[in-house]
Amino acid sequence: MGAPRAAFTIASGPLGEMHLAATDEGIVAVSLETETPAFVDHLARRIHGTVVPAEDPAVPAAWRELLDRAAAEIGEYLAGKRRTFDLPLDLSPLSEWDRRVLAGASQLAYGEAVGYGELARRIGRPGAAQAVGGAMGRNPMMILIPCHRVIASGGRLGGYGGNTYADRQAGLSLKRRLLAIEGVRPEG
Repeated sequence: MGAPRAAFTIASGPLGEMHLAATDEGIVAVSLETETPAFVDHLARRIHGTVVPAEDPAVPAAWRELLDRAAAEIGEYLAGKRRTFDLPLDLSPLSEWDRRVLAGASQLAYGEAVGYGELARRIGRPGAAQAVGGAMGRNPMMILIPCHRVIASGGRLGGYGGNTYADRQAGLSLKRRLLAIEGVRPEG
């Protein structure tokens, strides 16, 4: 089997169970409202390697410490006590385009919501709103990379979570809750 490429943990928080995963480079995945087998399977395919529980003896202590720190920081954010994160992120499994879009989304300030088209313009690709939406839907680090701050034109929610949730409304409900933490009240 070889050494694990990533380790995951499950943390409880105000929005329910949260899955987090880390690699040597940093946090590689965060997900709310996802079943553990689906989270692990998706991550293993994305990183082309083995994903094990953080308690596995093969997992470096630094990974466990990072996962604990990430869970604590996200918990503080969800409780309204944190606005920024101080965590290394591992974007290496992503395409160049997705990294570019997610880097742009990472620049959005707490409480700032912009349209997909505006984010496309900010990253130097005006007219690529739909492609930006696709990258947002593939964001593997919800909350840490604030894709919830990217909304549709006219202040509508748009979408959230790609294929992560059982139905579109579940994803939109979560997006609405994350925006509400930041004081943003989108249309629809």
